[in-house]
Amino acid sequence: MNTIKSTVLLCLVFISIVLVMFVVSVLRVPQLSEEEMRAKGVFILPKPRDIAEFQLQAHTGEDFERSDLEGRWNFIFFGFVNCPDVCPTSMAVLGTAERELRAQDPEQADLFQGILVSVDPDRDSLEQLGSYATAFSPRFLGVTGSRQALVPLTSQLNVAFAKVPLSTPSSTEPVAQEDAYTVDHTGNIVIVNPMGHYHGFIKLPHDAETIRLTYQTLAAQF
Repeated sequence: MNTIKSTVLLCLVFISIVLVMFVVSVLRVPQLSEEEMRAKGVFILPKPRDIAEFQLQAHTGEDFERSDLEGRWNFIFFGFVNCPDVCPTSMAVLGTAERELRAQDPEQADLFQGILVSVDPDRDSLEQLGSYATAFSPRFLGVTGSRQALVPLTSQLNVAFAKVPLSTPSSTEPVAQEDAYTVDHTGNIVIVNPMGHYHGFIKLPHDAETIRLTYQTLAAQF
């Protein structure tokens, strides 16, 4: 009788362990190793770098300063509204990553902030920038400032940008020469941690799953 009881007890213990392991495997937040992140184009700095003060403006009309980077994981893309390909693609990917996070865990998604910093302040008004950024997610933020105001931030995040003149197309209504330009810029998505420190970056091409897994990995380890 004791042998039967012991056997039943052992079976129950084994089943309980299996069930616990199953639940843990289902609920466990997937994480990437450093090697996996590098293979996906994600590079984490050995030591996050503090970011010095800067002064920009959000599309809401409010000032955007270093303190506004604190409290959330910021995934920042530097681009512009008239960008023909890379900008809308990368912003769409960021939006997809944010929606996937929100579907899995709305509370965790609240700590994910997508930001578009315009490097074309001559053409991108706050209204245009806000409409563009929030088209990818109503929670995304558009930020800009004069070229002189942008440099203190871009230089700290290893982001380069430059106005490149274009040939005026021949047509019945030629483009005004002052508007005949594009803006070359770094295509990385910059990662700033909740302390407002430059944490790393994600190289092109961007992928929603990579962004989501990177965020979940960093948030779990932070």
